[in-house]
Amino acid sequence: MKISLLQQIYKDVLAGTLLPKESYYYTSFLNLCVGQSQERDELCDLPSTDSSIRSHQDTVVPTADDVSSNLANMNFSFCPREVMLLQLTLIKMLVAKAESQEIEFSTKQKYCEILLLLLKETKVDSKLVCLLSSSDQLLSHMASESLASLVYFQLKEENAVNVTWLTFTLKSLLEFPMHTQVAECLWTLTAVIKDVMKDKMLPKPGILKFLAPLDAVLEGFYNSILQHHFDSQLYSLPYSEAANNLVSFTDVLEALLASRTQLELPLRCQRVLFLKVSYVLNLINSSTHYFIKKKFIMLLKKCVLYKSQEDAVSGSQFLQNPYLKEDMLALSNAVLQVVNLTWLNEIPLGEKTSYFGSSEALSGDNSQSGSDQTVLRALSLAVLKALEFKCQNSATEAEIKEHFHSSMSHLLTFWRNHTKCSQHSHPVAHHCEWLSLVFIEQDDDMWEAAKALLLIYLKIDRLRHDAADNLSWEEEESWNFHTHASGYNPHCILLFFLEKITFDSSVLLDFLISSETCFLEYLVRYLKLLREDWHRFVNVCNHFDTKHGTSEPVSSIKPAHQGKQSCVAGVSLQNACCEPEPQTLIPSASSHNYLVFTTEQDDNEVTESNQSNSLLCNDNTSLLGSLQSLVNYDSSEDSELESVGEECLINTKQMPLHKERETMIRETVRSYTDDKQNTLKSEVLPLKQKGSNTSSSLHCIVSSDNIIPLRTMLYKSTKCLEELQKAISRLQRRNLFPYNPSALLRLLSHIEKISKNMNSQ
Repeated sequence: MKISLLQQIYKDVLAGTLLPKESYYYTSFLNLCVGQSQERDELCDLPSTDSSIRSHQDTVVPTADDVSSNLANMNFSFCPREVMLLQLTLIKMLVAKAESQEIEFSTKQKYCEILLLLLKETKVDSKLVCLLSSSDQLLSHMASESLASLVYFQLKEENAVNVTWLTFTLKSLLEFPMHTQVAECLWTLTAVIKDVMKDKMLPKPGILKFLAPLDAVLEGFYNSILQHHFDSQLYSLPYSEAANNLVSFTDVLEALLASRTQLELPLRCQRVLFLKVSYVLNLINSSTHYFIKKKFIMLLKKCVLYKSQEDAVSGSQFLQNPYLKEDMLALSNAVLQVVNLTWLNEIPLGEKTSYFGSSEALSGDNSQSGSDQTVLRALSLAVLKALEFKCQNSATEAEIKEHFHSSMSHLLTFWRNHTKCSQHSHPVAHHCEWLSLVFIEQDDDMWEAAKALLLIYLKIDRLRHDAADNLSWEEEESWNFHTHASGYNPHCILLFFLEKITFDSSVLLDFLISSETCFLEYLVRYLKLLREDWHRFVNVCNHFDTKHGTSEPVSSIKPAHQGKQSCVAGVSLQNACCEPEPQTLIPSASSHNYLVFTTEQDDNEVTESNQSNSLLCNDNTSLLGSLQSLVNYDSSEDSELESVGEECLINTKQMPLHKERETMIRETVRSYTDDKQNTLKSEVLPLKQKGSNTSSSLHCIVSSDNIIPLRTMLYKSTKCLEELQKAISRLQRRNLFPYNPSALLRLLSHIEKISKNMNSQ
């Protein structure tokens, strides 16, 4: 009977309908039958299944105790555990509905009345605390969720902290490590913080109200739980109580980190992770279970990205917050100190990550072999962001070099040891290529890493010019060498990335439209650099062309008088640090003042290649390639677009993208891509050579008097930026771009003018 009545209440609350009976009636059904005389660490007796029923006659409004006593003796058709689980679910649902904006006021008022009766008369919070220590994990978890909901409800409705929960939390944290059962306390604390954070209407002092009494205790608990020597076998077992405590504490630290943006002056418990991050670094390098290490590594990544997240939420408050600079500097110093002590290379990265539907890889499947790339990227980004912040707060070039080159050397070694190239890829020798190889599968992390290295480059370059008005040629060459040797030359990094996406401008457009990466900020900063640093960009492009091999190497081109000819095609980069091959000069025809290249086809036609091919025709170096788009706008998930902060350096006005607008964007991009491909195809139409029955040739004639260097990389990269500019302009003309791209278009237009002026010379 009781379970059926609870199920009906559940259906009514789920539908958000007004409950017709008195609040005491529903409170009696939600009253947990937990013995109140027992200690917290004992699970109280579940309700009796005695079949005797005591009737109540002439009772208009029964009291909670009377109805509870009556129902406790009912003959349940379901076991008491299932009844209790449904009660816990209903309590949590009532809180959610009472705070929902979609429920009518009278209905919400009734729900609130029921909850207040549960708190004041039945002392449900004390019973939930008792259930936390249950050996039944599901009951314990549901009790934690329900208790957190009630704490949040009381904080919002009465602007008061639940005394029972606060006392329980303080007692649990203070008694550690003498009493080690703290995971349940930590679960509830995490849930309370998250519930408060989700409520946009709750004033910021609400967070301060319930965290302030816990501030000193949480810092002390941080010291207690992380100062252990983690060599004990208890920490190496994934399901031990010690491991459970650590995992639960990472969730608390993550919630505290997220809540920091809500307070102008953060509490000590919100800062302790930055100020005492050395405890976390020692744990990562200990013998604890790999899953625990991974949790703390991902938490470390969130810490180094915290400033970017805060700027995105509330604008650039870096100078306004007196503690943020101090905290980030303390974290950066600690990370760089251990990196320079070979800390990175001592961290064992798990070879197994996760397998869909199984705990083991399929036989013969080597796709999962190698190190855990998620952890590899997280550690790498932590080091790069620490370097960025350290460099930004250094006053001299020598101070930067003291940490930068050593840390980058260790990081490059770390990448080399843990990154396996595919069987078909070339061995990596150029240090600037590592960034795109490591981060290519995680675009948000990749652009954070690229932005960090770009800012470091800009800071060092500015300090160099401030120290000396005129730099000698030797100093410039030494500077260029170090940027490549340490893997942070911005031109080289971008070119390697563009090569890996086959110079597809639609991929860049997708990054610009999405709010999930910092690509907009990176691109604006890089284009400003490129505007002033064009000569270095050209030199890097030329370096690519002269140092790299090709899909059909230039050295394989035979003189025109030989029987079979080859067309210069498919230039792709191999290795920027390889030993330079002898530059092959293109021979001229034996009796003509022209260079003639032919390509044979068995069917007398020139077919379009599946790879990006290039043809040299007439006096212009035209690179004709069918670049396969990596982004399918018909299947891409909708991206929520947020406004770009001041740090993006341009004034952007974000507009919401509805489905219709997103569809129009994708159709416009697809139309533009089709037009581009049709143009390319029209330039490589099959040509038939008259008078030949066996073979036909496409003749590309270039005057030997006007021979120019093969600037393949320069052409491809500038062409990609030009196509990006055209795509943005088309979307802007149709009012489909999510923000105002005028400043970005001006930068792209300026780069296009520089490129055309150079080509005309």
